[in-house]
Amino acid sequence: MTLEGEYEPSPEGWVREQVEEFEASNGARANILRGRPDWPIVVITSRGAKSGKLRKNPVMRVEHDGVYAAVASKGGTPDNPTWYHNFIAHPEVDLQDGAEKHTYRVRVAEGEERAEWWERAVAQYAPYAEYQENTDREIPVFLLERV
Repeated sequence: MTLEGEYEPSPEGWVREQVEEFEASNGARANILRGRPDWPIVVITSRGAKSGKLRKNPVMRVEHDGVYAAVASKGGTPDNPTWYHNFIAHPEVDLQDGAEKHTYRVRVAEGEERAEWWERAVAQYAPYAEYQENTDREIPVFLLERV
């Protein structure tokens, strides 16, 4: 993993706690969302767009052939999650999937590629479809490709 710098834990208690437990167990615990084994997560470390500090977020695990998707849904709210801006400003992140940690280059999926990855994301986590219905924005899908 290549990102270095000061880490600032999330102000959201559930995010902070899940990341802490995930990392303390090297991905063996706190690796699912809301206690659902069919909703696995990965932890993504990004650099803050404004602060430059390292930020860590649990994100649904959507993976295909070694490429991961990060869906910037924020539960279908009108605005993007904070990490969206981090990815745009600093498109290199570290991703931990279980015990495996690697660096990835991030890019926004568009057109047919986005549609294909959106289907994969919804197949993994059905609430994404409802989130899209609840917002006027097209929910961004980022692709993370290993460096």
